[in-house]
Amino acid sequence: MAFSDSATSGLRPYALALLRVTTAYMLLLHGWMKFSGGTPLASLFGAAMVLELVGGALLVLGLFVRPVAFILSGEMAFAYWMAHAKAANWWLPLQNHGESAALFCFIFLYLAAAGGGALALDDARRRR
Repeated sequence: MAFSDSATSGLRPYALALLRVTTAYMLLLHGWMKFSGGTPLASLFGAAMVLELVGGALLVLGLFVRPVAFILSGEMAFAYWMAHAKAANWWLPLQNHGESAALFCFIFLYLAAAGGGALALDDARRRR
């Protein structure tokens, strides 16, 4: 049994919302780890911590999804190239431990293009 576009099209906004919320939650966990580890605010890790905590919370709520996701995509690309790609095997994310940064980067880039999906507070703001 194959899924047709017409049979699943009503689920797309909810699938997008699920992608948004779960990805944002995972990012929040990364930010919380930095926060609870005592990361100094005036450092690159501190800036990443703020972006991950504030941006993650905004994405969970579905507020300012497109600009926040675009900024977070850039943060994750920066993180990959600064922390993981310095290794000799920059093209092998599983070996340089950059797979989560690469996935976050492209998921956030997709959210920047697609929006927040169902149950995003951006929809309520737009309706007003």
